[in-house]
Amino acid sequence: MPAFVDESGLHVKGGDGGAGAVSFRREAHVAKGGPDGGDGGDGGDVWLVADHNVPSLLAFRDHPHRRAEDGTHGTSKKAHGRSGADTIVSVPEGTIVKDGDGTVLADLVSDGDRFLVAAGGRGGKGNARFLSNSRRAPSWAEQGEKGEERWLRLELKLMADVALVGLPNAGKSTLIAAISAARPKIADYPFTTLVPNLGVVRYGDTELVVADIPGLIEGASEGRGLGLQFLRHIERARALVVLIDLGSVEGIPPEEQERVLLHELVQHQPELGGRPRIVVGSKADLLQQGGELAVQGWDGPTVSAVTGEGVRELVARMAELVRTSRDEQPVPEGFVVLRPGAEGFRVEREGGGFVVVGRQAERAVAVSDLTNVEAMQFVQERLRRIGVDRALARAGAQEGDTVRIGGLTFEYED
Repeated sequence: MPAFVDESGLHVKGGDGGAGAVSFRREAHVAKGGPDGGDGGDGGDVWLVADHNVPSLLAFRDHPHRRAEDGTHGTSKKAHGRSGADTIVSVPEGTIVKDGDGTVLADLVSDGDRFLVAAGGRGGKGNARFLSNSRRAPSWAEQGEKGEERWLRLELKLMADVALVGLPNAGKSTLIAAISAARPKIADYPFTTLVPNLGVVRYGDTELVVADIPGLIEGASEGRGLGLQFLRHIERARALVVLIDLGSVEGIPPEEQERVLLHELVQHQPELGGRPRIVVGSKADLLQQGGELAVQGWDGPTVSAVTGEGVRELVARMAELVRTSRDEQPVPEGFVVLRPGAEGFRVEREGGGFVVVGRQAERAVAVSDLTNVEAMQFVQERLRRIGVDRALARAGAQEGDTVRIGGLTFEYED
């Protein structure tokens, strides 16, 4: 059985753009042919796409790197380079994408939801693009832009309709095996279940997904036991089934079990306290003698996954809660496409000088030959047009200060 992985690192790299070409038309009987260098192709993007056929993040555990294809270079006769192919990375529904400092970038909830995690670099312009009335023979072109590159953190929150919660060895795995085709590991000792298990349950015309969550203990919301690792899988559930172990070998009273479980849920996420729930006593088959349930201090509904007692009634109540929740909060149609907003630039101090950070400014200096006088004049005009001069002045730049933009370093002049 494949391992269940619900956390993983992911390194993504957009494809690099191809370089523009420097070329001039050379044909017999054509004097002084003009520039005809083609543009470089754009690099491919890296997309994360939610796919209901992907069960976990296992694919990234040993192979966390994903890269898109590079664009090719432009050539003569205004032949443009080919753009690189995008890379589509499939992830489970319910995957949360975070950056290095833990900020949530995207939440891919439904099948088909997609997020652009690494944009490809733009291809450089060939010298034919810089032809003008005052510039008849441009002898430079743009380099291709580097694709975005970064490390991300992926976390999976299961998309289940119902979550089974209870103390360790409360009978959750036995119950999900009785009501669905799921076949989790079942044994008579605590923490048998080490990963969540999903099962599909059908009742009439209602189909619901049920999750068996590893057992919770007191202090789970603070990291004790396995709780902190798996409590997040309960967050998206439409309804909760709280199993009270009526045959607890540790002799924990039912009311104490219920108190501990609800306390840990609320401590983890206060909204879980108001989530629709069914509280039911499990292992009723162990309590055969009349009146013994009352002695245990439990007079609520009971279920036995072994004998089938109360199972159908429990499934009916689960289906009713899920139908009501779906009516109140219907699943949106279609899918969501997320693209990061366009980035401008910013000025930061760097040692005794300044650095201009941002793809807009770095693109402005991405020419192939910065020793070319015409090319430098073009770069200066481009920087002035996007407002870099004003931004440096507002940041306090003085005559002679060092300024760095991408691979270009120069002295600031007012």
